[in-house]
Amino acid sequence: MSEEIIHHGLDGVVVDTTSVSKVMPEINSLVYRGYPVQELSEHCSFEEVAWLIWHGELPTAKELAGFMENGRNQRAISKELLEVIQKSPRTAHPMDVLRTAVSFLGSEDLEMDKTDATTNLKRSVSMMAKIPTIIAAFYRHRKGQEFIPSRSDLGFVENFFHMVFGKVPAPEVIKAFEVSMILYAEHGFNASTFTTRVIVSSLSDIYSGVVGGIASLKGPLHGGANEAVMHMLLEIGEPARAKDWMLAALRDKRVVMGFGHRVYKNGDSRVPTMKKYARKMAEFTGSKKWLDIEDTLEAVMLEQKNIHPNLDFPSGPAYYMMGFDIDMFTPFFVMARITGWTAHILEQNANNRLIRPLSKYTGAGERRVVPLKQRG
Repeated sequence: MSEEIIHHGLDGVVVDTTSVSKVMPEINSLVYRGYPVQELSEHCSFEEVAWLIWHGELPTAKELAGFMENGRNQRAISKELLEVIQKSPRTAHPMDVLRTAVSFLGSEDLEMDKTDATTNLKRSVSMMAKIPTIIAAFYRHRKGQEFIPSRSDLGFVENFFHMVFGKVPAPEVIKAFEVSMILYAEHGFNASTFTTRVIVSSLSDIYSGVVGGIASLKGPLHGGANEAVMHMLLEIGEPARAKDWMLAALRDKRVVMGFGHRVYKNGDSRVPTMKKYARKMAEFTGSKKWLDIEDTLEAVMLEQKNIHPNLDFPSGPAYYMMGFDIDMFTPFFVMARITGWTAHILEQNANNRLIRPLSKYTGAGERRVVPLKQRG
């Protein structure tokens, strides 16, 4: 009998089909429903991409207008949820508060017995509308500032900045943030997306699936990497220190966040687009040193290990240059990935089979229980 092959981390295992997105090695590109993400980033709004991910096609002008109006009318959160957010410790990580808030949204849903695709899509749109409000509410709370309600006359990104800072920034900032939302929106069976599918495969509800996705995304090997990248840049401090820092990190076998990817072998196809807009942010803010540090780190890593950066590498400093606190970066990932997670939840529900892999037991052989009084 041949020995079982163990695929640690499910590496290389194909567990199901999906029509939502695909990394296409032949063109080194990520596509959403067939559209290269680079093109979507340049030519579409985040709302257009959200519609595409959920419906399979880009919206018409009429469809987009209706979709945007629907979303804008659902941005407000209940007084009770706002109280939950404002009772959270100001020292809490925003991902912990967001996880709790989405769970609370589920408890407010009076139609939890309805699990059809139409109702779950409505819930998906509602979560996309409310999650920015939740994040902004906690951002203000922990700084001792008053909550700023959402506005229905502003776009998705403009409204978020308004709720956080009380003003809408320059178009250059809006575009860079929106591009990051599009690039983060979906990425196949990554850890958090697979987590959501595992949860709903037991016929648990969509909110539980999203809460599980948030919990998975929080980890530094997944969504938390964009935070770790910026902490690394701050540790290095100046471009002149970057080369020696990286050589020392590689020599000491330190984990250098923002590099490598389980799927991409020739570089993350999203990086050039995000790097382009990170550079625009550097030019706009005059904070070029962060990308100068990254250029050196990238060159040394490629020379020494032939490992390319991933999306978290340019997005971390881009968010920092926009004026955001570092621990808010991963919640931004959730703002975008709610679209991908819920699309996969809908797909899982449409052709469900309980996800239940096997394991190879390596513990002790069968033993007899010795009563306590005989064990000395």
